[in-house]
Amino acid sequence: MDSPRTTTSGISIQVSLSGYSFKVQEGGEVRSSDWQGTDRVFTTPEFQRRYDEVDISLLTPKCTLVPDSFFRPEAVRAMLSDVVALEENDAVGYVRIPELGAVLLFSNSIGESLSRVLSQTVLTASGAQAPVLPEMYYILKALPSCEDYNKVVASYRDGYLHLAVAQGKSLLLSNVYAAPDFTTAEYFLFLALKRLQLNPEVSTVCFRTPLSPEAEMSLYRYFKAVVQL
Repeated sequence: MDSPRTTTSGISIQVSLSGYSFKVQEGGEVRSSDWQGTDRVFTTPEFQRRYDEVDISLLTPKCTLVPDSFFRPEAVRAMLSDVVALEENDAVGYVRIPELGAVLLFSNSIGESLSRVLSQTVLTASGAQAPVLPEMYYILKALPSCEDYNKVVASYRDGYLHLAVAQGKSLLLSNVYAAPDFTTAEYFLFLALKRLQLNPEVSTVCFRTPLSPEAEMSLYRYFKAVVQL
């Protein structure tokens, strides 16, 4: 007799200064939202229930990836401040990414409180709170889901392009670029691929954040395909 199938429900929420978006997976179906303003968070029905899995990502530009062999827990602030500007009261943290042999250092202190509210509101089925992790963490985790050998995963919101590029299992780039508009974000995207000697015309770009129709069509002019994860 076959064992009954277990249905897993999950929600993935992306948060920035300007609002949030989310993706719900349940019963083999996936539904996604557009970018929402912060005024709607308490009336979003998807936030009023529990899920088997809850992921909450914050689009913080204050992050950097270091090799595991260089990492020292007591030096997180010092190592992160070498790369990004930290205020004296900025909280810092880190998360290991074993499959890359690396540790992601970060600060979630970007002047918003929505991510903390959502962590306290959208709970797992057991009642546990999900940690708020940087968007870059989920971008790096999404690289294997790209079917092409050249793997390009990005997010863009509120003036920052979050980008990771890999070939096969080899990570080539993980960075956040200040880009006041999407045209500038595209410039940094193409510049990164050029420096890595990757051809956009034979590559697929995967975006985790929602894309406007105009942004998606602009990317299609240069890339083989555009995928929204």
